[in-house]
Amino acid sequence: MTREIATVRSRCRFTRITGKAVKKNTTLKALAATASFMLCAIAAAATAEPPVQSVLALAKKEKPALLDTLKELTAIESGSREPEELDRIADVLAAKLRALGGKVDLIEPTEATTHRLSDTPEKIGKMVRATFTGTGTKKIMLMAHMDTVYPRGMLAQQPYRIDGERAYGLGIADNRQGIATILHTLAMLRAMNFRDYGTITVFINADEEIGSPGARYHHIRLGAEHDAVMSFEGGGTPQDDRVRLATSGHALALLNVRGRASHAGSAPERGVNSLDELAFQILQMRDLSDPATGVKVNWTLASAGIVSNMIPPRAQASADVRVARIADYDGIEARLRERVKKKLLPESEVELVFERRFPPLEPKPSSRALSKHAQAIYRELGLNLRILEDSAGGFTDAANASLKTSAPVIEGFGLRGFGSHTTNAEYILIDSIEPRLYLAARMIMDVARGLAPLK
Repeated sequence: MTREIATVRSRCRFTRITGKAVKKNTTLKALAATASFMLCAIAAAATAEPPVQSVLALAKKEKPALLDTLKELTAIESGSREPEELDRIADVLAAKLRALGGKVDLIEPTEATTHRLSDTPEKIGKMVRATFTGTGTKKIMLMAHMDTVYPRGMLAQQPYRIDGERAYGLGIADNRQGIATILHTLAMLRAMNFRDYGTITVFINADEEIGSPGARYHHIRLGAEHDAVMSFEGGGTPQDDRVRLATSGHALALLNVRGRASHAGSAPERGVNSLDELAFQILQMRDLSDPATGVKVNWTLASAGIVSNMIPPRAQASADVRVARIADYDGIEARLRERVKKKLLPESEVELVFERRFPPLEPKPSSRALSKHAQAIYRELGLNLRILEDSAGGFTDAANASLKTSAPVIEGFGLRGFGSHTTNAEYILIDSIEPRLYLAARMIMDVARGLAPLK
């Protein structure tokens, strides 16, 4: 049977080409082509390795424990601007990582290493770093973030609950599931006494949702020190099981307009209306998106004035900017700055601030090679893993970890789910727990043993 499968596989490429040329009215040829395609599919399935039963058994065993962890973590309201809650969840995670055998450090952001943005809070949550030392040489980094977009008080609207194959909760998809997947993958490795790696570094930051101003420095440095980086943002949607090699770069364009106040009823002509100028600027910069290159510019927030019967002396607006390539930042910033030179009101002052908050994660050869290995592991379970090379608009910390290294950086090793950044609809798919734990554990094992390509 093995020889027959090999023979069929050698003919598959020829069949794919010639099968398209079969005439519609040639029934026998059409049937033959169909049979050949079916044999190709059988051959492909037969070449997939069977799952490693010890790893699969542990993934099944960890599933209920992972759900318990999600219930515990979603009960903590750790919004990016809630330092007390961030300290609380950091302490919980530190204790769990110590119990798994890690050497844990709680890292306070310092001014020297913080990249402050226009909306960075005075106090940024501390980071959790855990180091696991093994007997091998490979260095592997596992990433997630503990902060959510939700302000305190939202927990009442998003309590943890299970409904069929969905588990709902506050920040469960973004990114409680990523933390839980890391913890229980490590539990599986510990249960197997697997220590063939050199080091596994777990890094969980508290400021991803506000641009990672405190964690950026650490992500860049740690990314450059490791042989492979696995980031645990969500692993796809209910319709799409995937990992990602690309994410968008994110920038913020801030317009500050200064005019001159005056009485809106008796002396409007003495004022300089900053709102008029702001409206003009937004309208003349509404066409800067370029779908062909992945550049997106969308004006999303605006404010002006003090009271309704005063010509507004100041106005502000901000645009959300996305790019697919680092090189595109310079081009879109230059176009914005060129546009603001033209004004509606000569006496107004217009200032543009362009903040580059996240670089894009761009596909690299090493990431492609390692992601194909992930596909092969997933096929052991009879599942297909899609590799996404289109940035699609989202941004993550993986891009910072990739900035100074040629090593593979892959995003999306977390669970599948949906509804991130919503008030009551964020959930993960429970049936994705076992395959994703299996994938993460097997990837770590193969990288550690030199069985996975890293170039």
